[in-house]
Formats: sequence, C-alpha cells, structure tokens
Amino acid sequence: MLHILICEDDAIQRAYMESVVKEHTAIKDNEIKLAMSSSDPIQILAYTNTHPEKGGLYFLDIDLQHNEMNGIELGAKIKEVDPLAKIVFVTTHSELAHLTFKHKINALDYIVKDKPEEIKTRIHECIKESHDLCLKEKQEQMKYFKVDANGEVWSIPYNEILFFETHANVRHRVILHTENGKIDFRGFLSEIEKLIPEFYRAHKSYYLNIDKINYIDKLTKEAVMQNGKRALIAQKKMAGLVGIIGER
Repeated sequence: MLHILICEDDAIQRAYMESVVKEHTAIKDNEIKLAMSSSDPIQILAYTNTHPEKGGLYFLDIDLQHNEMNGIELGAKIKEVDPLAKIVFVTTHSELAHLTFKHKINALDYIVKDKPEEIKTRIHECIKESHDLCLKEKQEQMKYFKVDANGEVWSIPYNEILFFETHANVRHRVILHTENGKIDFRGFLSEIEKLIPEFYRAHKSYYLNIDKINYIDKLTKEAVMQNGKRALIAQKKMAGLVGIIGER
C-alpha cells in the first residue's frame, strides 16, 4: 500500500490537498492511504520513524513556519529513515528549488502554488507515478519457487505457498500446498530448505511458510494455516515455532 503524508502549515491549502488526495484514494481504497496530514514536521517525522512501511509519498511545503525545520530539512530527514520515499515539494517560492539539490534530495516533483487546478493535476500525477513505482518495487522484491511438475514449469510466489509436505506413499516426492490447491513433484524437503531458508521445518515431513500460519493447535500438535489446512509439528519443534509466532 502507498502511504501518503502531507506537511503544510496553511490550513486552507492543507485541506485542499487532502481533498485532492482523497479523490484518488476513493478509487484505489485498498492500495492508497492518506496516512497523515499535519502542519507540524515533527509529527510527520515521528510517523515515519514508527511505521515500517517504506516508499511513502510526501507532499511537503518548503516554507514551513516552524522553529525547528523547514520542508527541505524535513525531506532530508525523511530520506535518512526511508531512502525509498518519494518527496514532492509544494511552495509559493519557486526560487528555493535549488536548495533541494544542496541537501541532495532527489525530489519526485516541485509544485508551485499558483493555480488550484494545476496543483490538483500535478498531485494526481505524482500519486499515479508513485503508485506505479510501488507496484514495480513490490514485483521486483517478490520471490518465486520454480517447480517442474508433469513436464510443466510453474513459478509460485512465496507468499502464495502454505507449506511443503513429503508424499506419504511415494518416495522422493513432495507436495506443495497453496491456498487454492496443491502441486505434486519430484523433490526433497532438504533441497527446498536450502532454496527457501525463510520457511520453518516444523516436522520431518513438513516445511511451513510461517506468514501463512493462522494459529497453532497444541492439542493436536498442528499448525492451522490461513485457509484451514493443517500441518504436523514435531514435539521438539513446538517451542521454537511458538516463540517465532509470538514475536510477530
């Protein structure tokens, strides 16, 4: 999700920018969010420091009437915390644009407050560009498990895999379980462990995607996945798995 933050000390201008952003979020409600709008750069920076999401979009007024920092200084501090942040400066002072280079801020855009309709258009363009960049970054970060099954090669995103299970009746066969089905292929869990170290070997026959565990049934010694499927947990692996789940 793309998180948008606004720092503008003019209340009327800030309210207008909020309304423009909300027009866009209404269309892509599950993908874009107005996370914060404030006149205080300290609040904006505090949000950035306390939220793990990276690659946010920031609309910053350069000439903030604040005794600790202006918009350019705020942008520089945001970049220290979130190197992937998209910074857009909005100001009446076009002559201050050169200061963004001095502070080594690679701004996405620089909007001069002159005509409201032009500001609206530019804000929408910045949101669309930032959202497209987020989708591209997410796609690049996504990892896939390639599996050859019955002559067909499948590329399964890690975040769609529930767990791997050794075949109960056929040697050297593994079953890959997803939320919507399963794939039977030739393989070994030991080999898969090396390829996907992020998962957890909960049992000699099960290798789990921890992010897909809904809860642990200690009575039956099973991990219940998000779609209701169950995977066995060895007694000696129970405490370790419970500890990992508890930290998340």
